[in-house]
Amino acid sequence: MAESKAIHSYPSPAISHEEDIHEVNKGEDLSDHEQPLASPYAEHGPGIDHKIPQDDVIPAAPDLAWSKIRRAMRDPFAEFFGVFILILFGDGVVAQVVLSRNANGAYQSISWGWGIGVMLGVYASGVSGAHLNPAVTFANCVFRKFPWRKFPEYLVAQVLGAFIASGIVYANYKSAIDQYEGYGIRTVGQENSTAGIFCTYPAEFMTRTGMFFSEFIASTILMFCIYALQDNGNLGAGNLTPLGLFFVIFGIGACFGWETGYAINLARDFGPRLMSYALGYGNEVWSAGGYYFWIPMVAPFFGCMFGGFLYDVFIFTGASPINTPWMGLKRLIRPNRQQEPNHLA
Repeated sequence: MAESKAIHSYPSPAISHEEDIHEVNKGEDLSDHEQPLASPYAEHGPGIDHKIPQDDVIPAAPDLAWSKIRRAMRDPFAEFFGVFILILFGDGVVAQVVLSRNANGAYQSISWGWGIGVMLGVYASGVSGAHLNPAVTFANCVFRKFPWRKFPEYLVAQVLGAFIASGIVYANYKSAIDQYEGYGIRTVGQENSTAGIFCTYPAEFMTRTGMFFSEFIASTILMFCIYALQDNGNLGAGNLTPLGLFFVIFGIGACFGWETGYAINLARDFGPRLMSYALGYGNEVWSAGGYYFWIPMVAPFFGCMFGGFLYDVFIFTGASPINTPWMGLKRLIRPNRQQEPNHLA
């Protein structure tokens, strides 16, 4: 559900936002693939520069076998544990509210739990960028030059983290689930069903179009706000980005979560759904809601892409496909033309 790094704080000159990097190169005739000179007014930040806080830290015992493995796999490890923590808190709060029949929490408790899960997951996975969401990773590949080669490993790590964490939540609450549904009984869509602890299901009155739009608009808000929090050329949240993301997720849950459960994340929904299927909830985890399961897998990609597009078109002035000739379409029309150097990856 979110990308962030708690990184260095960059100074923000008290000038118009329009006095950006292009003012330094005013009058110069740069081709569309040349990188302009650096400027103190250019946007900076974790989602833009991809700087890692520990870049200059000297690791202890770097020649150990595990040190080498960790160095090579640290990004997917971080994404795994970021999503792992997210699901522990998110599915955990749903389990407590549902299984106590609202005696130990209510709907807003769920919004709090998911917000806290995202915030702590971001803190745990800052070294990888703390995407925690394949749709966020995808949008960063498109708009922020995040390396495409990392997309598959991030996606696998995120889904696996959600899958295993949901199994731990189940193990923790198994006795309560037996007491709630009946020993060994696992159902979907019935009065005492507990499948909704693990993944999302739409309200009965929702149409297919409404389901998709609900996930789309929530994902759009998510990505737009992520870029706003990361953009030091705007206001930027700096080291408070994880706290800002807490309020973003809390707000989405409180304002847009009722109809579909605001999955807004393939990993968050598919991983636990697959776990619930493996635990015996049956084929209905896929068929419920008119085979709703594919919507929280697909809609977040469209929503996050649109949210990133909106932010870059109307606010962001840094390096982005939007800020190239024809808003990046020229690259699609003339793909063999030399591309601008990748200084951000």
